[in-house]
Amino acid sequence: MTFQEILQDKKAFLFDLDGTLVDSMWIWGQIDVDYLGRFGLEPPPDLQSSIEGMSFNETAQYFKNRFAIPDSLEQMKADWNRMAWDKYLREVPLKPGVGEFLAFHRERGIKMAVASSNSRELVEAVIGVHGLTDTFDVIVTGCDVAHGKPSPDIYLEAAAGLETAPVRCLVFEDIIPGILAGRNAGMQVVAVEDAYSRYQEKEKRELADLYITDYRMK
Repeated sequence: MTFQEILQDKKAFLFDLDGTLVDSMWIWGQIDVDYLGRFGLEPPPDLQSSIEGMSFNETAQYFKNRFAIPDSLEQMKADWNRMAWDKYLREVPLKPGVGEFLAFHRERGIKMAVASSNSRELVEAVIGVHGLTDTFDVIVTGCDVAHGKPSPDIYLEAAAGLETAPVRCLVFEDIIPGILAGRNAGMQVVAVEDAYSRYQEKEKRELADLYITDYRMK
């Protein structure tokens, strides 16, 4: 299936943020090392695969339970936001072609939303620093819904905010739980290549309706 074929009846694009619109997945591995190091701990090998797709709230609860973190959930999330803030504002670029792609389809009248597992503070900050605040009609984060990806909650909430039927929405995602979330919401999904999940390329291609290496297309 080609992108033009997928587009024929679509009224809205729903984007994940990290690894999909911006090249930022590399940040969190280092933050996990630094954060757990405060408590004399090292990240176990299965940590990233265990939390993949979780919302910010779910991830904090997971860390608290698994590593017996003494801080409150709110303090943990505040610390993560603070640790990530400068990197997001100074070191996280848009994926190739994102700006032009968004502008082109926005001009065509496509509604747009961000549906991210990250915190609202970081989502709004990174969108703002790239001048995209007015591009998106709706922002939904994992903290706004009951269940994180691969549950469909976040994409159904974004579709509702855009007042668009799920079948008329197209999801852009970089990780398997996100692709599954879009499919579970009854939407077609474009899988976006990212270095973090390149080892899963075969499975991403099998699950998604289309696989793209970047946004330098119409």
